[in-house]
Amino acid sequence: MITRIAVVPYPPLLVPELTVRSTSVIEPVRNACLRATTILTESATEWVAVGVDRSGPPELGPGTTGTFAGYGVDVPVSLHESERTTPDPDLPLPALVAGLLRAQAGARSVRMRLLDPDAPAEQATELGERLDAAGTETALLVLAEGGSHRDERSPHPPDPRAEVLDEVLRRALRDVDRAALLGLDPGECAELGVHSRAAWQVAAGAAARGTWQSEPLYSDTPLGITYHVGVWTRTG
Repeated sequence: MITRIAVVPYPPLLVPELTVRSTSVIEPVRNACLRATTILTESATEWVAVGVDRSGPPELGPGTTGTFAGYGVDVPVSLHESERTTPDPDLPLPALVAGLLRAQAGARSVRMRLLDPDAPAEQATELGERLDAAGTETALLVLAEGGSHRDERSPHPPDPRAEVLDEVLRRALRDVDRAALLGLDPGECAELGVHSRAAWQVAAGAAARGTWQSEPLYSDTPLGITYHVGVWTRTG
């Protein structure tokens, strides 16, 4: 059973060694991610994480290690606190960030599930429901981001629809609005850079049973890409 769900972004800028930008811009999202994952660790020290990646394997076990060397600095990470194997230089970014946040929050291990970005909502929801139906209490880390067409700093041309979509995501995270997440349009999400749409929908599936309380922690567009951070806690 899933006892808590944390939604966090997965940009390389979460790694201090990889950034030279002003910390006043980056620290708020880093601090929010640390707060969210620390709350997860208070619930369970063994996590399941979900993200999207077109090339990675569908599952990565706790014995997996990787490095951010491909992003400019050799910062090794592991999905288990005691794993010391040779890092995989091609580990998908969501798994790298999951390993980074696991270590920062003091969790023991994390098992990674990766979906294709084009996975239909039904597949994503079913995965979330299956994770929640497992017998052992655990916490779910959802690696998902907002749009990348927001303003002139964005990596893609601004689109007026992006702000509307980000507001849908922000409110859904704040209100535990499963229907809003399940209703995300795959085509629009792809056009506006919300490539982790399926990961958002895994969160909706995992919260299908019981009652949940939300704790929004961050929602902003610091460098042209929108990041949302929040935690859902099962209350009944």
